[in-house]
Amino acid sequence: MTRAFGLIIVGDEILSGKRSDKHLPKVIELLAQRGLSLSWMRLVGDDRERITSALRDAFAGDDVVFCCGGIGATPDDHTRQCAAAALGVDLALHPQAKLLIEARMRDTAAERGEVFEPDRADNVHRFNMGVFPVGARIIPNPYNRIPGFTCDGAGGGQVHFVPGFPVMAWPMIEGVLDTQYAHLHGQGTWQERSVIVFGAMEALLTPLMEQIERDHPVKVFSLPSVDHPTFGRHIELGVKGASEGVSIAYAQLIAGLAEHGAQLGPEMVRP
Repeated sequence: MTRAFGLIIVGDEILSGKRSDKHLPKVIELLAQRGLSLSWMRLVGDDRERITSALRDAFAGDDVVFCCGGIGATPDDHTRQCAAAALGVDLALHPQAKLLIEARMRDTAAERGEVFEPDRADNVHRFNMGVFPVGARIIPNPYNRIPGFTCDGAGGGQVHFVPGFPVMAWPMIEGVLDTQYAHLHGQGTWQERSVIVFGAMEALLTPLMEQIERDHPVKVFSLPSVDHPTFGRHIELGVKGASEGVSIAYAQLIAGLAEHGAQLGPEMVRP
C-alpha cells in the first residue's frame, strides 16, 4: 500500500520574513528516515478563507497531510475554525483534550506555588485550545500535554494538526508516523540514483527521460546548473523510486547517455 504525504504550513510570520520556515526540511527528514517522501506542500498566511480552501482540498484527497501552525487560542489562530468549516462540522471542546489541558494548568500552578483556579478567566480561555472539529481525535503532545488533533476527510485521507512550534510539532509528527503509519514504512526500499552530465542540453536528453518513465515505474529528474563551483555547467540527471525499479531504470539511463556520447562525472546514490 502506498500513500502520498503532504504538508501545510500556516503563518503570516513566514510570508513576511519575520521567521524562517523550519518545518519543510524537518518533515522531509522525518519521512526519509522511514523510507517515505513528501509529495507536496502549501504555505498559507493567517487568512481564514485561504486556510479553509487549503484544508478543503486536503480533506477531499486521500493523502496523509500534516498541518503546522495556527491551532492556539489567540485572535490570529484560525486553523481549528477553518478545519471545522472545511469539513462542514461544528467545533466542540474535546473531553480528552479538556483533561489534558487541565492537567497542564494544574502542574503549572503547582510549579509556581499557586492554587489552581479553574474558573479564573485566563484558565477558562485556555480550554479553547482543546476546541476541535466534532469527530476529531487527539494527537499527544509530549512537550506540554496540550494536544493536537486529527480529522478524517471524505476522500479517505487524514489531516494531522500540530502547533507551529518545532519543539512540539516535530515529536508529535514522529508519533503519528510511528503509530498510525508504521505499516507504510519502507526504509531502504526508496532510492535515488543520479549522475553528473557535463555540458549537456536538457532538450537533447528529454526523449531518453520520457522513454525511461514509460518503461519503468520510476520518476526521472533533471537538475541543471550553469555556474556550479566544481562542475561548471552541467545537469544532474537521475531516477528515483522503489530500489528494484531504480536499478534497472538507471542502467537504461547510463546506456542511453553513452549512446548520446555524453561526458559523465560522479554518480550519486541516496537512500
